[in-house]
Amino acid sequence: MQLIDIGANLTHESFDPDRDAVLARARAAGVGRMVVTGASREHSPRALELARAHPGVLYATAGVHPHHAVEYTAECDAEMRALVAAPEVVAVGECGLDYFRDFSPRPAQRRAFERQLEIAADTGKPLFLHQRDAHADFLAVMKDFEGRIGPAVVHCFTGTREELFDCLDRDWYIGITGWLCDERRGAHLRELVAHIPAARLMIETDAPYLLPRTLRPAPKSRRNEPAFLAHIVEELARDRREPADAVAAATTATAEAFFRLGPSAA
Repeated sequence: MQLIDIGANLTHESFDPDRDAVLARARAAGVGRMVVTGASREHSPRALELARAHPGVLYATAGVHPHHAVEYTAECDAEMRALVAAPEVVAVGECGLDYFRDFSPRPAQRRAFERQLEIAADTGKPLFLHQRDAHADFLAVMKDFEGRIGPAVVHCFTGTREELFDCLDRDWYIGITGWLCDERRGAHLRELVAHIPAARLMIETDAPYLLPRTLRPAPKSRRNEPAFLAHIVEELARDRREPADAVAAATTATAEAFFRLGPSAA
């Protein structure tokens, strides 16, 4: 399997001691390409640096997660626009709304989200989106940009059946993580993933977060990493009643088209 992890937080400090080894393990597990998530003023430039250091293997997004929305000033907007202009940056985000934790006030979240949607509208680059417990407001903000923005993926989808079909009805893409493997919170996804068209489905680890709970043996560190993406593919294939190699091929083709990566050189 040649897989693409569309969401890995490889700038996280937990990877500082062994990042090269993490990338080597990913390649050995069939994960040939990874999109490094940029989710703040601090980490978006680092994501671009990593992508430039590993051309053809790592790509980056540039954005400000709703947790950090209060940092989205005019200066921050200029910084994001400069980052998004880089060819290694393949999407705007991670951006969106998060009312589960409310680490930033909701009005600040909506303003930061709208500013980043403006960047996507101006540049034509795809969107890497985050939504948690904010579905109605998320749809309303996105509706204001209807016809102005290009493709969008709802990263780490964890929502309800109704939310899934709302996204699919708008032709948005869906990112599935190891949340699928969590019997406490993700059991409902087991049935829902079968309804996602192959051309709208992508896979991600969200490493170092969301270690699949069904992974055996589990790493002692409890740190998730891109090498475990193949396990998510196997679980996803079982729930979709499809061969794992078919799910791998389809999600890779979808990611290549969405992020405009072109086929792998490997």
